[in-house]
Amino acid sequence: MKELEVAQMLATWAHRNQVDKAGRPYILHPERVAASLSSDVEKAVAWLHDVIEDTEINAQDMMKLGISFKVAKAVTALTHLPGEPNVTYWARIKENPLALVVKLADIADNSSKERMAALDDETQERLTLKYAKAVEFLTR
Repeated sequence: MKELEVAQMLATWAHRNQVDKAGRPYILHPERVAASLSSDVEKAVAWLHDVIEDTEINAQDMMKLGISFKVAKAVTALTHLPGEPNVTYWARIKENPLALVVKLADIADNSSKERMAALDDETQERLTLKYAKAVEFLTR
């Protein structure tokens, strides 16, 4: 089985009971992020980008299932640790070119008009500012 197929199956299973802030199946988010990227490696990272942060699965588990060290390392870089300052998190992402490409695609999806429209005004404002700061840091 190809790594991309393993990543898609693992993410689908890991996020199976999760919903986003608008109550939709969470897996639709990694699916959209993956679809916006070009290479299979980028797509694999996109499918898995929230798995470590939001589930009990870790990088070692991923690699046991056939995910490469390169993909697992990028997913680990994309994992925002509890209590970790955003600047520290963003700096780690910026050091990993694969993680950086996926994070920018992740932010683009999270800040899309369709996703934002499903949120209340206060949440929209908070997230718009958060994403703008992240993009500025990641692209300078």
